[in-house]
Amino acid sequence: MAWLELHKNSEALASAAHAAKMEHDLATAHSLFLEAGRAELKALELLNPKEKSRTFSVTAVSAASLFYKGRDLKQAEMIAYSCLANESILDFAADQLRDILQVVWNERAQAEAGIQFVPGQVSVTVDGGEIVRGGAPLDLILEKVQTVQSLFIRTTEFLKQLPLRTRGSASKEIQDMCRPWLFQGVPGSYQFIVAIEGPLQLELLEEQPIAPDLIASTFMSILERAIVDPEEALVEAVPDPGYRGIFLKLTRNLAPTGKRFQNMQIRSTNSDKPLLLTSATRKELADTIKKQRQVPESFNEERAIKGVLRAVHLDSDWLEILAGNDLVKIVGVGEAVDDLIGPMVNHEVIVHTSRGRGGSLKFVDIEPC
Repeated sequence: MAWLELHKNSEALASAAHAAKMEHDLATAHSLFLEAGRAELKALELLNPKEKSRTFSVTAVSAASLFYKGRDLKQAEMIAYSCLANESILDFAADQLRDILQVVWNERAQAEAGIQFVPGQVSVTVDGGEIVRGGAPLDLILEKVQTVQSLFIRTTEFLKQLPLRTRGSASKEIQDMCRPWLFQGVPGSYQFIVAIEGPLQLELLEEQPIAPDLIASTFMSILERAIVDPEEALVEAVPDPGYRGIFLKLTRNLAPTGKRFQNMQIRSTNSDKPLLLTSATRKELADTIKKQRQVPESFNEERAIKGVLRAVHLDSDWLEILAGNDLVKIVGVGEAVDDLIGPMVNHEVIVHTSRGRGGSLKFVDIEPC
């Protein structure tokens, strides 16, 4: 068989595997992924890496990925090692093969710990600015980790069709359904990997829990729609304006301003296509959020105040920021949600306000700098 014929056969088998996975027939999906991987590996062996370096690189990533999806971690690891040792492998493929290796190592560590995690782990990579090889400012990473965790929990609440939560933490039931774990990523830019632990005691839950792999796939789908088409595709996927608003704001808060870092990539191990967030993404999301704001007619023209968020009292409906040497009180926080504002305390923020009756500053929106 020629390379093209084997590659097309692999693609057809992989397509059938994805269809089986969509039907939750995981045994069939894994079997088909392995068949696809074997066909792709045969195609890889027919290539001369020096003459066809790009084709070799793409096929190498595909073969390793297919064996990973088929749950043959040892074969995925062997392909990755072998191809990384080949001097003809291109940089983009080497990065992706290292990603696969890191996921394999993490899954082995998880298995040794006796904890069950679902397929579809998510890697988050930040790059540029203050980021160095394998390192990043702790406060920046903590903020992004908290935002990713909030997105996972909000996705679970959305799938459960719960009323939008504006105060306090998620319920224990939700936390039992969706327990994100953090694992180290590959050296390079700064990267962390989020894995979702499934419920450990299903019999104690009052209702049948949502499949954790559905939480992970919905998380990626909502993020992609928010980034690519927030005004149509996201509305179709998340018709509730309250949930849609919080998803938009959390996604905006993940994206860089361009000052501390330049870009963020979010990739699921079940997808070959990463999501890219840049400062341009942040501006587009901010513009969408601004268009969707429902500001009372009594409000005057919006004013942005930059400073450090020093205090928040949502029950009493106010927050304070330190702008220069002045402590500025802003009222009317209203339906602002805890997990949106919480990570910003003691960090530099921009609060969008409007001057209400009596001269008080009324809250409109808040975002990290």
